[in-house]
Amino acid sequence: MMRFVRTAWALALAGAMVAPATAAAQGAKKPVVVVLGFDNNSIGKDAADYNGIGKAIQDMLITDLASNPNVVLVDRDHIEQILQEQHLAKDGAIDPATAVRVGKLLGAQYLIEGGFMSDGRGNMVLTARSTNVETSVISNPQKVQHKTDDVLGMIAQMSEKVSKDMKLPALDHGTGAVNRPAGTTGEKPQKMDIRTAMLYAKALDAKDSGDPAKAAQLFRQVLDKFPDYTPAKQNLAKVAKSGD
Repeated sequence: MMRFVRTAWALALAGAMVAPATAAAQGAKKPVVVVLGFDNNSIGKDAADYNGIGKAIQDMLITDLASNPNVVLVDRDHIEQILQEQHLAKDGAIDPATAVRVGKLLGAQYLIEGGFMSDGRGNMVLTARSTNVETSVISNPQKVQHKTDDVLGMIAQMSEKVSKDMKLPALDHGTGAVNRPAGTTGEKPQKMDIRTAMLYAKALDAKDSGDPAKAAQLFRQVLDKFPDYTPAKQNLAKVAKSGD
């Protein structure tokens, strides 16, 4: 009986969290998209150093795709809360059936998931695929190869590919800046290197783990290196408020 109550409560919580986004999507016939964390497929002796960065890639891709006014992106905090409520966030690995279940809980029509691989020599490959939540059909495989000194540029390329092949309207990253990622300010595209992205991932993990003080410290370190990164500013404000 208690197990049934906990499950019902989790489902109700999920519905409450995505109700505004889903309602808006239905009213405007916009597809709801969930982006899950990305798997670390790196190779070499330093492969483990990249553990956790999939969370930063997830957050960055959500931010970039959210600049498309014709889709509704589920907030990463909502995704993380559902994963924790369903006891799926321990190791970050989610099998296809579970991913579809998460998508349904979040009221999504599409899932985006994938992985990344760093060779330890300044090169990275990012792969992604989409899943139709209703049919469970996996399609739209994508791959982007990029230098690790420009993670946001890599994310911008992937979001363009994903939007195009999912038949979603193209994103606008700003006049004269095709690869300009969402979440930055200024006239010129800016680069975020892999080390700063890893720091951002650690900040997100501390936030998810309920340690606002550590998260705030790490978000500030990110902003020291990349002062114009709006998502870091927004997350810093959230954890600062929760730590009051």
